[in-house]
Amino acid sequence: MSSTTPSVLIIAPHGSYRTFPFIHAAQQHSIHTLIASEGKHSIVSAYAEGIHIDFSDEEGAYQDILAAIGDKQIVSVIATDDMTTELAARVAKALKLPHNEPAAVHLTRRKDRARDCLQKHDVTKPAHRRLDLHAEIKAQLDAVIYPVVIKPIGLSASRGVIRADDESTLLVAIERVHALLDSLTDLSDQERRYLLLEEYIPGVEIAVEGILSNGQLTILTIFDKPDPLEGPFFEETYYITPTGLSLEIQKQVCAEIQAACDAYGLREGPVHAECRLNERGVFVLEVAARTIGGMCGRLLSFGTGHSLEEMVLLHAMGKELNLTSTQGAAGVLMIPIPKAGMLKRVEGLLQAQRIPFIEEINIQIREGHELIPLPEGSSYLGFIFAKAPDTRQVEQALREAHRQLNFIISPVWKLTQGNQACLAQ
Repeated sequence: MSSTTPSVLIIAPHGSYRTFPFIHAAQQHSIHTLIASEGKHSIVSAYAEGIHIDFSDEEGAYQDILAAIGDKQIVSVIATDDMTTELAARVAKALKLPHNEPAAVHLTRRKDRARDCLQKHDVTKPAHRRLDLHAEIKAQLDAVIYPVVIKPIGLSASRGVIRADDESTLLVAIERVHALLDSLTDLSDQERRYLLLEEYIPGVEIAVEGILSNGQLTILTIFDKPDPLEGPFFEETYYITPTGLSLEIQKQVCAEIQAACDAYGLREGPVHAECRLNERGVFVLEVAARTIGGMCGRLLSFGTGHSLEEMVLLHAMGKELNLTSTQGAAGVLMIPIPKAGMLKRVEGLLQAQRIPFIEEINIQIREGHELIPLPEGSSYLGFIFAKAPDTRQVEQALREAHRQLNFIISPVWKLTQGNQACLAQ
């Protein structure tokens, strides 16, 4: 690559779902990309030929990226995942490129501080408090109104999120999440120590994708979630677009997410938000300075004419987004893990693929790999995509395709400290 070739720097964990959609989108528009990741020994050329960093040492990674860039002409910096958003903001700031302040991005990744910030700025969100796992738990539960939801302050994708309807189930849930946090090695001391306790908000849940430009939010799409997410765990399943919400409710959603972005200080780039809607209003559950997870970004091409990654890249290059309204509807099922164990095989794929309106079935976890469901797990079995004339047909196709699949899962036996075999939960 010539040092005068304009390039977009993409900072991505090795194996991220989002990296190759970004590369593909860049190739479509003849945009050169440079990947910063841990993939030094990767057989994938985009990783192997990129900048090699150690994400466990953020300061070292920051310095390594700046040194490797040298005199290369970087025109934008994009983060693919939660864990790279702060680093990307720091690099973009150092290169004097459009960016979010690193402190603003950090705020979105810390659920407790994010809630405090929204409360300070009168943004509608669940009532909350922070629990200290190093202190007596029962003493911190005075005047709690049930049901409630507990959440780790530093995890995403519903990991460790549990609903409790009374104090006894709450105490059990807290112990379960405490054990999960103790098992993870990539958390800060505060992320291990504190939990967020918040009121459970009944109602319809939606996901929103948007882009910020100089602080102004443009909504790209709103995903309806037809499955009731009532707990005790909150596994994402169906995302369907276009939304069935009225234009008036959509405006309220946009206004509330804009207010959250303003409160956090987010100014540039992609925004992924989660909200709950009921007769009390629009409640902001999450606003993240990144795109949607998994492979779901491709759904936006059905409503805008562009993939999500394509729109983020074009925005990063300062190019105008010409959004087109396409006919029909699209949706995805993030295939949930039904139980813990080892995946032996998947049956019924051919039958599922023959269901009308099914576009693709992508099984991400290979045979022989261990499956860990929520709330301890952090992945899905795969994705089913559908496109149809209307949202009802999309939902029906996704549900019918899922019914055709049979996941053969065997138990996993692990040795305990006394060398006795026990069944993994």
